[in-house]
Amino acid sequence: MTEPYRLYGTHLSYYTGKARAFLINKRLAYDEVLSTEEVFREIILPKTGVNFIPVLGLPDGRVIQDTSDIIDALDGASPFNPAYPATPRQRLAAILAEIVADEWFVLPAMHYRWTKNRDFAALGFGATSRPNADVAEQREIGEKLCARFAGSLPFLGVSPETAPGIEAEYEAFLDLFGEHLKTHRYLLGDRPTLGDYGLMGPLYAHQFRDPRSGEIMHLRSPRVAAWIERMNMPPATYGDLVADDEVPPLAVALLKRQWADFWPVLRGTLEATEAWIEANPGAAPPRAVGKQAFTVGGSAGERLIFPYSQWMWQRAADAYAALDAAGRDAAAPFIAAVGLTEAFARPIRRRLARKDNRLVAV
Repeated sequence: MTEPYRLYGTHLSYYTGKARAFLINKRLAYDEVLSTEEVFREIILPKTGVNFIPVLGLPDGRVIQDTSDIIDALDGASPFNPAYPATPRQRLAAILAEIVADEWFVLPAMHYRWTKNRDFAALGFGATSRPNADVAEQREIGEKLCARFAGSLPFLGVSPETAPGIEAEYEAFLDLFGEHLKTHRYLLGDRPTLGDYGLMGPLYAHQFRDPRSGEIMHLRSPRVAAWIERMNMPPATYGDLVADDEVPPLAVALLKRQWADFWPVLRGTLEATEAWIEANPGAAPPRAVGKQAFTVGGSAGERLIFPYSQWMWQRAADAYAALDAAGRDAAAPFIAAVGLTEAFARPIRRRLARKDNRLVAV
């Protein structure tokens, strides 16, 4: 029998939820290892060089740190439930959903957790770090750990000024996705794809499990809560994606709404990252390369510019570039409907890659 994979993470973690849902729905055997202080010190940091979770341990001893890399590495391990649809429109839709879930849904995820669920999160982080400590010690440890996460809100653009827009957009998402789930069990039909796995990150860890956020979800959109439960406890059988490469109208509406605010941020990210690379030849990009103004749900704010978002966008740009002429023609109406014709027409002048779990310019 093949040795199972090992998933190092926690149910509190945004991106662990994404990786876990992928493993479950691909029916890939894995053991989950809680990312305690000891595990970080003895496994994660020595093997990856970074303090990020999740980390996937392979049977041969190698590890993979990034969730997109995890999915890309393992999707071919089984033909069951491929994460990437084979057809142009649905493939791009799945990738676009993953990007916006990873890079833009961080706003509501962090806003709701650290303004409405801090006590729950603090105790949870303490219990994760030192599971054998008493509750008082876990709370103390958790508060120290939480200071870093809560302190990142201004860097992301989460503030009292942007909170109304963040909440309005999140509520609109719940309404749209809940309506979509009346007729489809998943984003693109009756089996999950990369887009579903991406959405599981913020929606499970932060918005479903955190108590006040979970109450909002259950009351406003119980179908979304049921989708999360289905992603973690899938049915015995799945259906198919929607026929004829169709992206369901409400899935298009979801993407259009999220990308309307995110594309200007990403466009500014591409410009700033390219300028930084040109001004710093041979250097590795830092975590952030300046600040930019942005709006979310009509609320204006300022946030740091994160080059990693460019690396994520390259996934969509590369998928589009790989299409033949017929595939691009087929994808064009969908791209226009989502409002990203300009985005896919824009060349990337300076590319990024990941080496040893860090970004590098190539």
